[in-house]
Amino acid sequence: MGSGRSSSAGLDPRGLLLLLVTVFGWGLNWPAMKLLLAEIPVLSMRTACAALGIALLFGIALARRESLAVPRALWPRLVVVSFLNVSAWMGLAAFSLLWLAAGEATIVCYTMPVWASIFAWIILGEPPGLRRVLALVLGLGGLSVLVLGSGVEVGVAKLPGVAVALAAAVLFSLGTVVTKRWPLALPPNAGAAWQLGLGCAPLLLGALLFEAPDFTALSPQAWALMAYAGIGPLGLCYLAWFAALRRLPAAAASAGTLLTPVVGVAAAAVFLGEALGVREVLALSLTVSGVVLAVRG
Repeated sequence: MGSGRSSSAGLDPRGLLLLLVTVFGWGLNWPAMKLLLAEIPVLSMRTACAALGIALLFGIALARRESLAVPRALWPRLVVVSFLNVSAWMGLAAFSLLWLAAGEATIVCYTMPVWASIFAWIILGEPPGLRRVLALVLGLGGLSVLVLGSGVEVGVAKLPGVAVALAAAVLFSLGTVVTKRWPLALPPNAGAAWQLGLGCAPLLLGALLFEAPDFTALSPQAWALMAYAGIGPLGLCYLAWFAALRRLPAAAASAGTLLTPVVGVAAAAVFLGEALGVREVLALSLTVSGVVLAVRG
């Protein structure tokens, strides 16, 4: 329905605007997380930011009179998807920043569509064509340039971060395909709120058991960044994403998200002074090219 309307009358300008809001919000969150990790441990940072997003999503779901009820038979699937899409993604992606620059972590994490094409073959019975095989080669090539482009010793030092970021991308991709195979029959805002809430529960438990953050010692900048991360990327950006999906063809929306690592790398260079040289540009180009092919199938 959406794609037919777009092909005849062009893409909905409101949908494009919402997509740009989403992409820039998610991209800018990577340097924000890197700055926050200088003042607060990983799990505490993630759960503190998520608390705002969870409250906002539940509040909007209630305001729109969406049902928050979850059928009993749906709970196991909801828990599994929440672990893959939120627990693994939010936790592992943040941990990768302990070894990687924000721009580097963004590049690795946004290889998601490449791995999703593999899971689609295994779970959905959609064998990869030549484009998706080439996508995998390009994605791995981008990772190789990123890891080894500054020398073997530097690359080895970054390997833990690359492995953790890659695990985040692979598990999130698995969650995406699982959701497509067994959809969650929940309203969009309520479904996102439940996934974020359930997915953050293990992160909160880990923070309580292993971390002891001193929130009273946080700088005004840290509080502002946490507010941004919670209200923006984890709250309003999800709403903008769902709204964009209602107005744009799925292929156009998916292709638009490819701007996220570009925004993340550029923002990290501007706000954190991270390198943006030949290695970073080549790794980003290879990875985005691979993701483009994966999305187009």
